[in-house]
Amino acid sequence: MAEILEVKVPHSGSVENVEINEWLVEVGATVEVDQVLADVSTDKVDTELVSPHAGRIVRLLFGEGDEVAVGTVVALMVAASVSEAEAEEALQGYRHASAE
Repeated sequence: MAEILEVKVPHSGSVENVEINEWLVEVGATVEVDQVLADVSTDKVDTELVSPHAGRIVRLLFGEGDEVAVGTVVALMVAASVSEAEAEEALQGYRHASAE
């Protein structure tokens, strides 16, 4: 089965939450490591959420305007070589570690 790759809001100083201002990618987009996925803001600064993985976006878990805690999974990816059917199967079996 294909591996699901998680995109989390990274820890940065004393920031506890970010607001997703705008997603710059859509489901199905192929992205590279360090590619900007979204514009986000904190109570102090506007910044960017970058991809920790290369691959294809299969799910965006939050919408624009949502406030999200640091460390939260906000998007799911698979390797670019994974077929749509394999990605769907992996999503069906996906369980976030905190759900266990």
